Amino acid sequence: MSSQNLPKPDSAKNMTLIGHSDQGGRPDGVQLMVNKGHAFVGHMFSKGFSVIDCTNPRDPKPVTYVAAPPNTWNIHLQTYGDLLLVIHAKDMFAAAEFQDEKAYYKGALGEKVGTAQAAAAPKARDWSAGLAVYDIKNPKEPKQIGFMPVEGGGVHRIWYTGGRWAYVSVLLDGFTDYIFMTVDLADPTKPVAGGKLWLQGMNTAAGEKISWPANKRFGLHHATVSGDTAYGAWRDAGLVMIDVKDRANPSLILHKNWSPPFNGGTHNCVHLPDRNLLIVVDEAVLDDYEDGFKPIWLFDVREPTNPVSISTFPTPQEADYRHKGGHYGPHNIHENRPDAFVSSTTIFATMQNAGIRVYDIKNEYRPEETAWFVPPTPPKLIDRRPNRPLVIQSCDVYVDKEGLIYSNDYNGGLYILDYKG
Repeated sequence: MSSQNLPKPDSAKNMTLIGHSDQGGRPDGVQLMVNKGHAFVGHMFSKGFSVIDCTNPRDPKPVTYVAAPPNTWNIHLQTYGDLLLVIHAKDMFAAAEFQDEKAYYKGALGEKVGTAQAAAAPKARDWSAGLAVYDIKNPKEPKQIGFMPVEGGGVHRIWYTGGRWAYVSVLLDGFTDYIFMTVDLADPTKPVAGGKLWLQGMNTAAGEKISWPANKRFGLHHATVSGDTAYGAWRDAGLVMIDVKDRANPSLILHKNWSPPFNGGTHNCVHLPDRNLLIVVDEAVLDDYEDGFKPIWLFDVREPTNPVSISTFPTPQEADYRHKGGHYGPHNIHENRPDAFVSSTTIFATMQNAGIRVYDIKNEYRPEETAWFVPPTPPKLIDRRPNRPLVIQSCDVYVDKEGLIYSNDYNGGLYILDYKG
């Protein structure tokens, strides 16, 4: 897309749009990775994943679309080296029971999907559940080489940065929600489930009883791994730190929850080992600010058994995003993957209807916002759920080694940005 035809932002500071793609007519995106000059994008509503050639970031070109199996979503994926890992799970947002998204974000998901009871009385499933492995030596032609099936709702999100082990959140039969699991990729053509960890009360098949309010989601969104520690974002249960020194037998280090009084929805954790800091994001999940203030936290983790919150990131001030419609507040942050841009002072985040934001945390007690880019209203809705507003919902952000920023949206396509900070 030529520069004169690029979408004009609603607002921007210190960030310039250099490329945009509608991803081959599938402009909806959730997680994205950049590998070998190509963006790999999991779709929320277009039933599969796409590959976009970004070797010329000013002219990104969609090259491949891989359809998902029926009733299955592939919204999250990871790439490293020559491997692409893609989740298979029940397509929640296409299911009748989740057309009002409040039903997805409140209460035990396993009870609604039927997995909490299915260990005793397995149900026929009309979706694919598990983890797919692709060879991407040629990024334009992903070739599936392996699949690890699971019994249950499926895998939600993955952390994989090469080597033998991947780490997933997985909804298994007999559990109330997503738990932590390691995956052995010693042979990528035959991925094997490894060790598991959950919070006491989640394993209904073993007779455990929940001890938290029934309207809360005590389930793992995903964990990122730094050294031998997995930092788990456990939605309404906050932070769960896990010792993964023995990958086949993970063990609990600590569980720390700040909801209440704060509003839950913990979504990402990123460890900054050189500064003994941990960034933790609470996701805004409901329209019109219904779930209230969701911070991006900065924790001091010098004493790993006692993380202390020392600051929160500033909130956007240049417009009234609380009343814009849709979700306002954090979703994802760039997770400092070793094959991408890594910084312990410059942090990139998506704020949904407030676009992509950049923060300077050189002073960890006083984070400052240094840049933003708020895309325009998308041309049309790809989100097929009823009563969805036509507003930008910036979803994921990835920064490559050269510092180019890639971000996507539920409806608006892929944005490639240059940061001027």
